[in-house]
Amino acid sequence: MTRIQQVLFELEAQYLGHPYFVTGNALFNAVARRVDAATRRSLHVSHGVFLPGEYGEFPAAASQDGYAGKLGQSLPEVRSYDDLFVFRDAAQRWLLSSRPRDAHNVLDVQQHGDHVAFADTCWFGRPAELRDHRRSVSWYVHCYLHADTDGAGDDDGILPVDTDVLDGIRVGGARNYGFGELSVADTQLVELDALDYSRLEDADDGVEIELVTPYVLASEQPGADAQDVPWWWRVESDAVQASPGGEELRRRETRLVDGDASYAVETVDHGQVVAYAGSDPVRTAKNGVTRVGTHSRFGFGELRVRPAGTDRVPGRGEGRAGGDA
Repeated sequence: MTRIQQVLFELEAQYLGHPYFVTGNALFNAVARRVDAATRRSLHVSHGVFLPGEYGEFPAAASQDGYAGKLGQSLPEVRSYDDLFVFRDAAQRWLLSSRPRDAHNVLDVQQHGDHVAFADTCWFGRPAELRDHRRSVSWYVHCYLHADTDGAGDDDGILPVDTDVLDGIRVGGARNYGFGELSVADTQLVELDALDYSRLEDADDGVEIELVTPYVLASEQPGADAQDVPWWWRVESDAVQASPGGEELRRRETRLVDGDASYAVETVDHGQVVAYAGSDPVRTAKNGVTRVGTHSRFGFGELRVRPAGTDRVPGRGEGRAGGDA
């Protein structure tokens, strides 16, 4: 039995850090200060993804469809594997196209001396003839927790982490000055084995893998293992350089903060798609949720398995087409 605890935080104060996401390392450290040693040893925390508390509709791959109201302010029910990823794409493609979706999904920037912070609320003007001349959009952060089961299949009561523990944690810079405070808006437990994986099981053309978060190749942190690109990624080069299309996989160097120390981490960057060379896509999908590779407990190595040929940007093909057929 593999369970995850989804958590939706509301941003209660300005945030000084990465746009669009909060690292799993930052969230882990914020939670770890509030739990006992056993929980701290077992806990794994994903990256947190920012989303606006706006109106939306369920994506085509989700188990539910149609208009969803203010989807960004609560966690939707999870029935299928694809439901896990409704909020995990920073583009937040569930936002209604009938409203200014691109503007809604941009964090408002505020200046504090030499530092740039992101506001917890974005304000939009409205026509002068309306009673309220402006409206607000609040920001939320979606992440999930799971516990190390050591192969036993049981999280030993680690989950769910109590709301009182999660409520009020702070992430990002200037935390001592009140920046980056989060409050729990919603939380729910999800049993991975109980989900519907039929889209993967019925994929006649096979599946492919999307890197939701970076995959670690090497880390300067003491004791961290170096990794090759997994054998079940179908790439043309044994040295991990080439993608199925012949182009190099995009790499990025980031840093992992541990107390006063900071370590360089070399990764295969997120957002890329590779072909799948394995034989059990459902098992790979479950492992991708709990993440793979070095520093996976801090959010690295999150993967999504998709039916091959499914464009993760709906309508992109039509938009690129030109002229008559």
